[in-house]
Amino acid sequence: MEFMDGTWKKEVSSWEDIVNDQNLNRQALVEGAVHSIRNMGDVAFVILRRREGLFQTVLESGTGNVTVHELKEAMTVRMSGILREEERAPHGRELRIRQVEILSAPAEPLPLPIDKWKLNTSLEAKLNYRSVSLRNIKERAHFKIQEGLTRAFRDYLHGQGFTEIHTPKIGARGAEGGANMFRLSYFHKPAVLAQSPQFYKQMMVGVFDRVFETGPVFRAEKHNTKRHLNEYTSLDFEMGYIDSFEEIMAMETGFLQYAMRLLEKDYAKELEILKIELPDVSRIPSVRFDKAKQLVSEKYHRKIRNPFDLEPEEEALIGQYFKEEYDADFVFVTHYPSKKRPFYAMDDPQDSRYTLSFDLLFHGLEVTTGGQRIHDYRCLLEKLEARGMEQEGMEQYLDTFKHGMPPHGGLGIGLERLTMQLLGEDNVREACLFPRDMNRLEP
Repeated sequence: MEFMDGTWKKEVSSWEDIVNDQNLNRQALVEGAVHSIRNMGDVAFVILRRREGLFQTVLESGTGNVTVHELKEAMTVRMSGILREEERAPHGRELRIRQVEILSAPAEPLPLPIDKWKLNTSLEAKLNYRSVSLRNIKERAHFKIQEGLTRAFRDYLHGQGFTEIHTPKIGARGAEGGANMFRLSYFHKPAVLAQSPQFYKQMMVGVFDRVFETGPVFRAEKHNTKRHLNEYTSLDFEMGYIDSFEEIMAMETGFLQYAMRLLEKDYAKELEILKIELPDVSRIPSVRFDKAKQLVSEKYHRKIRNPFDLEPEEEALIGQYFKEEYDADFVFVTHYPSKKRPFYAMDDPQDSRYTLSFDLLFHGLEVTTGGQRIHDYRCLLEKLEARGMEQEGMEQYLDTFKHGMPPHGGLGIGLERLTMQLLGEDNVREACLFPRDMNRLEP
């Protein structure tokens, strides 16, 4: 009888073994996928793709158990040979092949030239062959950066005393209201896909004080733009016992500072591959909604057409204004009009036409919405009544407030939008592994 003890001995050389100078001129065993082959006649360079990046191997004519003609792109292989120093190779190392074990062979040629440094093909083609296009080193790097952002969100909030929660994505009704919900039949009962975890994370503030979640949200909006998805990943947190909605903004600023430090430290390779210059988040300016509209109207001679919301062009101009005036990549826009915020948003006690809420713009695009919530039961009922909303389907949410809730607030960050802006892409689908929009349900 065998027992698993959590360890597994592999003969394959680790990446640390490969880059260790002490192992030069010694036998090594490496695994990977054949990324590209350059046949020079007497010698062939076989580039392997590994999770750490590209690694060069060299097959000299007559020295191995296979010929270069037996190797194909996309094969997965296990190769043994002598590890040599080579300054021109990636990581300054190469393997002189002596033995090749073919682990799998492709059934047909690759549909995209993934070995090219830049994948010169249409976005549509990249998405149609998504699992293949992501094997391109630059395409893959996008999602290592995205991993870094999600990892930073978790690590930072854990360090700030938050508890990670996981809330349902199928519910009886939406948290945001409106018609932009995907409706479905749930065992013959009407149900919707979650627009956000808003109700649940507020309820959990009464349990854990500070909570966060990373998960999918669904919006049945008939948008076909470069900035919208119908399913995206939201980074949400909610925190209790706050003094002001600005405390939430301070927490997000701290997260962004932590995230940029983490990317600089642990994702330097990907930053270099993508030529990303990280934004300065040491100080993020804040401006009132009405003031922001006035500033861009005066500087860029743009008439204010909608006093209750920001149009995409206005968001872009606000970003441009704060970049030109303060060299700021991010800007908080605060005090959004009450009529454009959900019923649970707390109105400004100084002027009930506005709320204690904010959006965070990154290079002129909204990536976060947040603010302080109403925590008093009677105030919630008054807001619902004033808006002509029914309580049906929200009874358990409202019951939470009957039994006491602290002053609280929170936010939701669109992960794909944040990634897109950091990468400098102009289409959010570039920052989504498998996008879902009006026209795409596959792959």
